[in-house]
Amino acid sequence: MKQRQEGLRTKAEKRVHRIDRLTIWLASAVFFLIALCGHFAEAQFSGPALGITSEVNPPITITTDPAILFPVGRDPYLGVGDLITIRLYGNQDYTPTARVNLDGTVQLPLIGNVMLNDLTLHQAQDLIAQKLIAAGMFRDPQVSIGVTDSPNQIATLMGEVHGIVPIIGQRRLFDVLAAAGGGGGGGAGPTAVATGGGGLPSTASHVITINRYGSAEPIVIDLGTDPAKSALINIPIFPRDTIIVPRVGVIYLLGAFKTQGAIPLQQNSPITLMKVAALAGGPGFEGRFNDLRIIRTTGITRQVVRVDISKVINGKEPDPVLQAEDIVFLPTSPMKAALKNGGVGTLLGIVSILIVAIQQ
Repeated sequence: MKQRQEGLRTKAEKRVHRIDRLTIWLASAVFFLIALCGHFAEAQFSGPALGITSEVNPPITITTDPAILFPVGRDPYLGVGDLITIRLYGNQDYTPTARVNLDGTVQLPLIGNVMLNDLTLHQAQDLIAQKLIAAGMFRDPQVSIGVTDSPNQIATLMGEVHGIVPIIGQRRLFDVLAAAGGGGGGGAGPTAVATGGGGLPSTASHVITINRYGSAEPIVIDLGTDPAKSALINIPIFPRDTIIVPRVGVIYLLGAFKTQGAIPLQQNSPITLMKVAALAGGPGFEGRFNDLRIIRTTGITRQVVRVDISKVINGKEPDPVLQAEDIVFLPTSPMKAALKNGGVGTLLGIVSILIVAIQQ
C-alpha cells in the first residue's frame, strides 16, 4: 500500500515537472516569436511619436523689417516651362523664342545651350550677352528678355486658404487672399480680410507665413484685427511665393465641464476662462471649483496655474486670458460626483448613516 502511494506520488511529481517544462517551453517560444517579429510590428505605425523635447507652441517672430516686407524692386525668376523671347537692341535678325527645358537650359542660336533656370531676368540677360561676346558674334549686345508664357508666375496658397493665384507684375497680399476664395460674406478688401470677413474663414489663424522664392528666411505676418493698420501688412506678393495660412489654435477642456473637448479660438477678440466655460455649458456641480488648473506649454516648458473659478465667476478674481493649446482641467470631487450620480436617494442614505452614527 505504501509503495503504491509512493508510486502515485512519483507519477504526480513527474506530471507536475512535465507541465512546468511545457510551460517554460511555451513561454520561451512566445518570447522568441515576439523577438523575431518585433521589427514587423513596427510597420503598423506611420512614424515615431513626438519626444518630450519636441516643441509645443514654439515662439514666433513677426517680420517687421520694411526692406523685407516692401522690397524696392524684385525681378521675376525664370523657371522650367517659361517661354521667353530674346531681343537685341538695334538688331532685328536675332530674335529667338525658346522654352526653358526640364533641365533648366535653353537652346539658342549661335551660343547653344544656356542654363537659365533660377536666374532673374537681369541675370539671364547678362549671361546671354556674355555668351554672345564669347562666341565672337557681337561686341556689346544689349539683350532684353520677355516672358511670353509662364507656369511659374503664380502664388500658391496652402492651409485654411488654398489655391493658385496668377501673379502678373505685382499683387498685394489681401488681393491674393481674396482671389483664392478664402471666405464668404463681406467684402474682399483689406478691411474684410483683416477682420476675418471676406478673405479668411473663421478657422484660419491671423498669423500667416510666406515662403518667398530666393529668400532664406520665411516672412511671418500678423494680420491682426485692426482695419486701420491694414496698410502696414498689405505687402506685395511676387511670383513663386507660397502663402501658408494655418488653422487657428484650440483650447482643450477636461474634467467636470458640461461639455469636454476642443474649443477654437476667435481671432477678433481674446478668449478668457469665462468665455470658454460658457461655451462648454458651464462647470458641473461635481467640480472642485477652487482647484481648476490651466496647463500651458511654451516650447518644452510646462506651467500649471491653479485658479478658483468660483471667485472668477463672482468677480473676486480677474478672468484669465487663454492661449492656443492651453488645457483647462477641472477636477471632480468624489463626494459631489456620488451625490450627482445617486441623486436624492444617495443624499438620504448619507443622512441616515449620519443620524445612526450620532445616536450611537
